[in-house]
Amino acid sequence: MTQTVHLPPIPDADWPDRIATLRSGFAGTLNVYRVMAHHPALLEAWAGLRQHVVLDTALGLQRSEIVILRAGYRLGSRYEWAQHVVRGRNCGLTDARIRAMQGPTEGMAPEDAILARAVDQLFDAKTLDAEMQSDLVDLVGTDGMMDLIATVGFYTTLGFILNSFEPPLDDAIADELARNPLAPD
Repeated sequence: MTQTVHLPPIPDADWPDRIATLRSGFAGTLNVYRVMAHHPALLEAWAGLRQHVVLDTALGLQRSEIVILRAGYRLGSRYEWAQHVVRGRNCGLTDARIRAMQGPTEGMAPEDAILARAVDQLFDAKTLDAEMQSDLVDLVGTDGMMDLIATVGFYTTLGFILNSFEPPLDDAIADELARNPLAPD
């Protein structure tokens, strides 16, 4: 008989001592990291890459959010999509730009289309072809191109965790989207 593993977000009372310092930072604020806390060594290792991909990226905040939204959409991750609708709005993305990440690249602003096509190539071909590499270097530089690849990999891993264990949306995100849902076209 196959048994489903259920890994709910770990509450504060059960938080592992090994990663106690992470609870007061990024890991304690989001349900995805509270799920990841079931494996403290993984969450510890994750922290440095998260710092770079989320906060220190060469893509800049808006481009990074475009990449994350497209990856979240491609993964079919409700949690990731919702998180980044709110984060995208907070960094200045319009609902139209956010919504466009769910559709064909032909309907996107030219810069957004390059980023979305790069995400799509990574999902579909598992590589960036020479033309895409050139387009990305022209748009975001070599560091930005490498950060795009790392961002897709990072959020793909999170998406697999989210899709496998289905943590609930974080309260603040659910409340924000209830008050201000993504408006239809």
